[in-house]
Amino acid sequence: MAADLAAIGFRRVLRAHDAAELAAVVASVGPDERLAVVDADFVGHRHALRLALTDPRFPAAAVPGAVVACGAEARTALASAARHLSAEQPPRTEQLPQQRVGDPYDNGYGAAPHGNDPYGTAQYGWTDRQEGADRDRPLPDRLADALAERGLPLQRPELGTLVAAVPRSEHELQAARAAVAQVDEEAVRLRRAVKARDGFFTTFFVSPYSRYIARWCARRGLTPNQVTTASLVTALIAAGLAATGTRGGYIAAGVLLLASFVLDCTDGQLARYSLQYSTVGAWLDATFDRAKEYAYYAGLALGAARTGDHVWALSLAAMALMTFRHSVDFAFMAADQETSRNPVTAGTKQQSANASPTAQLSSRLDRVGWTVWARRIIVLPIGERWALIALLTACTTPRITLSVLLVGCALACCYTTAGRVLRSINRRRPRADRAAREVAILADGGPLTELLAPVLRPFARVLPGLAVPLLAAVAAAGLPVAVYLTAGTWQAVGVAAGYVLLTSLVLARKLTGALDWLAPAFFRAGEYLAVLALALKLDIGALPAAFGLVAAFAYHHYDTVYRLRGGTGAPARWLVRVTGGQEGRALLVTLVAALVYHGSPEGPIGHQTAGAHALQVVLVALAGLLALVVVAESIHFWVLGDATAEHDESGDTA
Repeated sequence: MAADLAAIGFRRVLRAHDAAELAAVVASVGPDERLAVVDADFVGHRHALRLALTDPRFPAAAVPGAVVACGAEARTALASAARHLSAEQPPRTEQLPQQRVGDPYDNGYGAAPHGNDPYGTAQYGWTDRQEGADRDRPLPDRLADALAERGLPLQRPELGTLVAAVPRSEHELQAARAAVAQVDEEAVRLRRAVKARDGFFTTFFVSPYSRYIARWCARRGLTPNQVTTASLVTALIAAGLAATGTRGGYIAAGVLLLASFVLDCTDGQLARYSLQYSTVGAWLDATFDRAKEYAYYAGLALGAARTGDHVWALSLAAMALMTFRHSVDFAFMAADQETSRNPVTAGTKQQSANASPTAQLSSRLDRVGWTVWARRIIVLPIGERWALIALLTACTTPRITLSVLLVGCALACCYTTAGRVLRSINRRRPRADRAAREVAILADGGPLTELLAPVLRPFARVLPGLAVPLLAAVAAAGLPVAVYLTAGTWQAVGVAAGYVLLTSLVLARKLTGALDWLAPAFFRAGEYLAVLALALKLDIGALPAAFGLVAAFAYHHYDTVYRLRGGTGAPARWLVRVTGGQEGRALLVTLVAALVYHGSPEGPIGHQTAGAHALQVVLVALAGLLALVVVAESIHFWVLGDATAEHDESGDTA
């Protein structure tokens, strides 16, 4: 047993023979240590202990014969439970035989440093044979029940074929050892390293071998964050090769983009294989995915420019479309997943009855194997999307690559959005206030909305139920069209002011309506496409700067999503105010264009007038300033703060 515990990072043993001694052990171990309690007669797979005792995402976890507590709240609850059980426990009547375990360090509790964090293990070494099922249960199991009774969230990892048991007789001992011998623990560990639900390309063309790369990395001490960084560097090199504008560069870029995706899969599999989860790792994984893809779009645009083809508009449109699509997904999950958080109805017949007909149809289709894969391919997830981009880059031109990508992603976006709209229309439950707050946070209303919303609230309250998505759609479509027609004039500023009023009117309501979750995605489209329309109308030479500005917008919006998904709440209000909110930024860019062109732009598109040069300089300055603020605050929040990030285990494709 001691060897197994040492292998998973526990190296210091503190012995205790009963609950009273355990309470003393808990008091003697440092408050920041992870303390595990393991029965000396535990029989099972090492990975079963690893799943329960070393996963840093959970303050408390348990499998039969072992329980762990980490953090002040969990440790306090464990000490309280041990003291309570010691008061109920009769004197010892029988000592378990040492040879049952065959380890000189067994028959006691232990505590040990684990990596850079002080981890401890307490090993339970005896049990009483008094009458009564509860008293005959191993102490770790009774402690786990006591922790749950005290309201502490207790994770019980699904073991599947893995064995974790505390035999109470020779017959049970032999049966448990036989069950352990029948299971290839390493095969199970490798299989569990792969997401249970993933895209077709990832499942059949990457994961069959990337899991072995993950194991290779684990055995050499590499961390998931190092693999994530390697994936980013590889993708940036691919973008640089695409920017060369040569056929050889395009082919090499396609190959490296696929290699980057393999590493992107490997980092998550390494985290699951070795249970090396971290806040920074989850944030890096999510952020770098977007950075890699959008940097590659920029590389394609630079490569096309070397051959005289200007596709910056397509690159910016692709980034705007992908962000719109993700905004639809994230806002829908924020609005809809409140149901799963409801402990009253979650997993009950009431929840099943409340499911929409569309959701029920989707569940029935999931039982037909080929439809599952067909639907996962249709939505063009990250694996299929990057494979398509890599193939088209190597074989065609940047213009064809981006055009096909836009068409494919537009169709996928229509498919997924239509399904979400149908589910929402058929929804039978009202949305809770928490869901409305999260959707409002995703909408990114700034200081102008703060000022106008209280004034507009009486008008917002009398609007019909579908007013929110309709007004948001009108604002999102009208702003870029009007900006394209009137860019550089004071009329465009007036249109942007009208956009501010409409969006403020939308956000003056509580966003609990059936389709209110569409508003954040529409606002993303309106803001991003307005910048694109401005550059297209006034000076295509400003498109690279416009791309950088929209990329800064997108980073801020994705960072907001990851904070909400990690349960850390909205970004600091000062950050939203400093960045202007989506309505403030839309007004600002139209005002800047009117100022640099003195309200009357002249010359054809791309004409290098003084106004055009000033527009490029101002857009670059705005992009740099915004990126500096949001990235610096984000790094401080995730790296230096006490935030927790959500590791994506759902298999939902991005």
